[in-house]
Amino acid sequence: MSAQLLDGKAVAAQENERTRERVRALLERGVVPGLATVLVGDNPASHVYVANKRKTCKKLGIASVDADLPADASEETLLETVRRLNEDPRVHGLLVQMPLPKHIDEHRVLEAVDPQKDVDGFHPRNVGLLALGRPWMIPCTTMGILRLLERAEVGIAGKNAVIIGRSNIVGKPTALLLLSLHATVTLCHTRTRDLPGLVSRSELVVAAMGKAEAIRGDWIAPGAVVIDVGINRVGEKLVGDVEFASARERASLITPVPGGVGPMTIAMLMENTVTLAERVAGGLS
Repeated sequence: MSAQLLDGKAVAAQENERTRERVRALLERGVVPGLATVLVGDNPASHVYVANKRKTCKKLGIASVDADLPADASEETLLETVRRLNEDPRVHGLLVQMPLPKHIDEHRVLEAVDPQKDVDGFHPRNVGLLALGRPWMIPCTTMGILRLLERAEVGIAGKNAVIIGRSNIVGKPTALLLLSLHATVTLCHTRTRDLPGLVSRSELVVAAMGKAEAIRGDWIAPGAVVIDVGINRVGEKLVGDVEFASARERASLITPVPGGVGPMTIAMLMENTVTLAERVAGGLS
């Protein structure tokens, strides 16, 4: 029996409708939620992501403040752009699209973002709060994963969870969040021994390693929940990090690629932006 699909596109549409209602409530109070995106260079994938973010902003009534810099922009130019947006009262959420050109220090840039406007949750202050179990702003992909699990009524407490990939963007924050929700978490990486064995003993599998179909379907435990964060191009197709067809035969729930976690990431970015705007509006009342 095939696993049920966790349809991120459908859930994202529902979440966006809730966000739209929150935007309307803010507009009635004279507050226009604003999201600033800083894009450096001409990375094709980054341009697609940013275009989707800006398009969704327009649909939901969120003001989009765009800052596009050439690939050869200096680090100081980028930092000055971030400082300007930090001070811009129109901007409630601010993100710098990754990856950055190699001549720019990513850590220095992330630390320059005002933690009160850190819509991605990547500032060291917000990462620290997440690690302490007191999240102030949860990274968008991690929040999208959680919301998918919540909508499917998947209980997290007590589950054995394996996360494959230890990036600061997905793997680490997802591990911290699941741990705070009382899952038993194993965070795997390139030097992990016996990855097939760890996956086969897990009730919840989050694949975020960025390698096409590296997680074989026969590793998946019968009845496990599989969240595939990977988006990899193979020829003309987009595939995830998990062998989808064979994994679906063993899992109880599984996300498709595309149409799974991707739409949820953008939906949670919109939600986080509105949350930040509401915090400002609350301070003004």
